Amino acid sequence: MEPPRDNPFTRFKAFWSGLSLFLLFGALVALFWMFNRGEPTAPEDVAADARRAVRATIDEAQREALPPEAIDAVIPTLAEKLLASRPVAVETPDQLVPGSETALRLAEEADDDDDLIARVNEMTPPADTPIDPDIMQKGQAAYIMCAACHGQQGEGGPAGPPLAESEWVTGPVSNLVRIQLRGLTGPITVRGVEYDMIMAPMPFQDDETIAAVLTYVRNSWGNEAPPVIPEQVEALRGEVGLPMVTVEDLIDPN
Repeated sequence: MEPPRDNPFTRFKAFWSGLSLFLLFGALVALFWMFNRGEPTAPEDVAADARRAVRATIDEAQREALPPEAIDAVIPTLAEKLLASRPVAVETPDQLVPGSETALRLAEEADDDDDLIARVNEMTPPADTPIDPDIMQKGQAAYIMCAACHGQQGEGGPAGPPLAESEWVTGPVSNLVRIQLRGLTGPITVRGVEYDMIMAPMPFQDDETIAAVLTYVRNSWGNEAPPVIPEQVEALRGEVGLPMVTVEDLIDPN
């Protein structure tokens, strides 16, 4: 009698039984994998998820503070002003080389003109002067270039100290105008924190635009101060081209 293991039908049945069990096991494994897939738990994946969450929070805050449509609305005006801007002529024909005898002399003469600085500050409107909404809007549009260093909300950053609730912002107007026209170098203490500054001068804007952006800064993010008028900027235009100011050149706002 032929042994069962040599029966072709028995071998055929065993083959298909084994194959069926293998396929069933594979199907169960696939189902288990599909219904138990979770988020990656590797350390680098966890860190990546944390970074994405922080980035999403920052992006959302930036969209709320400065919506894309606001940026799109400002770009044409800003581009038009940049294209139309022209260098502002210095009243003296001297070529101002930083550190040269002429530059130092002119800087000393400008710093010694206390009467001019006093007159500029006396031109500041009264504290209860209403702020023109159109001027605030114009200043906000121009501030987009300042935000890169000082923050969208005046919170400051690695390249610039905060403007929000800053004693220098709400202090004498002559300080802000001179920093705008000549730039600032050296240490400056803002809200009790010392910053080592190198701020480039930005005199290429016209008097009205500089007055508007300074008015906007002086009345935003918790600041409250009288507006800056174009005549104050015009009075100090003669300082354009002089060396950067330092804290010693400015009036202590405290």
